[in-house]
Amino acid sequence: MLGLPDHVTACLFDLDGVLTQTARLHNAAWTETFDDFLRRHAATTGEPFRPFDPGPDYHRYVDGRPRLDGVRTFLASRDITLPEGTPEDPPGAQTVYGLGNRKNSLVLERMRTAGVDVYPGSVTYLKAVRDAGLRRAVVTASANGRDVVASAGLEPLLEARVDGLTAQAEGLRGKPAPDTFLAGAKLLGVDPANAVVFEDALAGVAAGKAGGFGYVVGVDRAGQADELRAHGADVVVDDLADLLAAGGHE
Repeated sequence: MLGLPDHVTACLFDLDGVLTQTARLHNAAWTETFDDFLRRHAATTGEPFRPFDPGPDYHRYVDGRPRLDGVRTFLASRDITLPEGTPEDPPGAQTVYGLGNRKNSLVLERMRTAGVDVYPGSVTYLKAVRDAGLRRAVVTASANGRDVVASAGLEPLLEARVDGLTAQAEGLRGKPAPDTFLAGAKLLGVDPANAVVFEDALAGVAAGKAGGFGYVVGVDRAGQADELRAHGADVVVDDLADLLAAGGHE
């Protein structure tokens, strides 16, 4: 009925792009943050300004990763190195923390003005999973995970949460390392082999594969089905509700 193998007893859901439609807010915030930085960098170095691409750059370098890792990974793709700075750096400071803080301030501003929308098919699927008696946790790189889950009204459907604050407190590596998903499985008291990971990000799918999880569902919100499979997805669907109809494109 759920489109999952019989041995699965728990579901670990990414948040942005899987349950909530906040991925577009993150993408817009990254684009504004990096384009502002890249313009200043071009003016200083004399190099041509090449803007952040909200398609390939977003999905390859920042989607699904912890915020600071996203800054580092994208800048490395442009052969740019910045000082790390400190968590207290003001938004936009020419440091890794400064750019990360700028991106976060933009996301929070957009959430306040636009709110947090869910994917209706994901809510339908979450309810079906709950009704079937499977365990449920959200695993997100976002440090704002608690607020997003609450704003989206998803708290009654989820039993546990691992987010960016959890990762920082417990020293967990971010996706594509499997640490946060493994922590989610531990919170639910299940073996990873009996849990399924739901992810829309390439880094997240790779994390599910690396963690030895029993099944990895790729959610294709960006026309990257082949890449999701290449990174470890066992099945790819356009929407979680497709699983209820045994749909998707394998």
